[in-house]
Amino acid sequence: MKSFEWVQPETVDDALAALGQAGAVPLAGGVDLLDRLKERLEAPSRLVSLRKLPGWGEIKVDAAGTRIGANVTLARLADDPALGRAHPILAEAASHAATPQLRAMATLGGNLAQRPRCWYYRAEDFACRKKGGTACFAQDGDAELHAIFGNKVCAAPHPSTIATALVALGARVAIAGKQPREVPLERFFVAPEQDVRREIDLAPGELIAGVTVPAAPPGLRAAYTKQVAKQSFDWPIVDVAVALVMNGRTCKQATIVLGAVAPVPRRAAEAERLLAGAAVDVMAAGRAARAAIAGATPLAGNDHKVPILEAVLARTILAAAAAAAAGNPPGGKP
Repeated sequence: MKSFEWVQPETVDDALAALGQAGAVPLAGGVDLLDRLKERLEAPSRLVSLRKLPGWGEIKVDAAGTRIGANVTLARLADDPALGRAHPILAEAASHAATPQLRAMATLGGNLAQRPRCWYYRAEDFACRKKGGTACFAQDGDAELHAIFGNKVCAAPHPSTIATALVALGARVAIAGKQPREVPLERFFVAPEQDVRREIDLAPGELIAGVTVPAAPPGLRAAYTKQVAKQSFDWPIVDVAVALVMNGRTCKQATIVLGAVAPVPRRAAEAERLLAGAAVDVMAAGRAARAAIAGATPLAGNDHKVPILEAVLARTILAAAAAAAAGNPPGGKP
């Protein structure tokens, strides 16, 4: 590992200035960054710690919505009582991320900005398209956990399960820089067709400052499911977040987000359309789930993800319809 300079600014302006040097890389929890250093994907000359930036480790929940700083750990996302009452699926998603030890280190900003976990991208011997090469080795290789949608340029699935829940809740990401801005989280992620070398819309000299989640509208009911091969700790086969605005048994509006199946969190637009205005029952959930898998293009070795996604989505739709209204969750997890 190459030696580097360590900088620990205490203001956002100082952090942005420190990142202006060539070879400077931001450091929050360091979970993904340490892996990338060991895998020789990066060799920065300066690490700029973000841990002391004021306000970036706070969660604020009020009638206007929820504001979560980029330095909030996944452990706190999972355990914060106010957040759990306001947005239980976000706490649910965080509680299933990684291991307890990693959740205590990993931050929200780092989780959203992490690089793909594709084993070809992470392996030094494979010069894939994300590293400037001309091939996606998953196309003809081991693609067991890879994308089943949007996988023609790069088949690496999006690694953040927190993003799946946040997009379903209509979150926006706050970006610090010379010109601070805020964009819908759904539009923050960059598909390989746009730019295969990056996954997020973050320019040099910009940082994820935090995320805002709007207050839940009346009748919002939501559920999240992460399907894994082993329950102790594993990357998802699929994960699904469903947010339904309900009027009795009828769905007025649906937001369905599919994770671990595409290079970016995927909205199931046709499934959402089928649920809007419909009574949510087993038949409606099944129709929506079948619509969500239409157009899947699985690779050799990952076609099992298609029926798993269909089953998990149907189950999650029914769980969302049966959940307590947001802000008044049941005693247990959905």
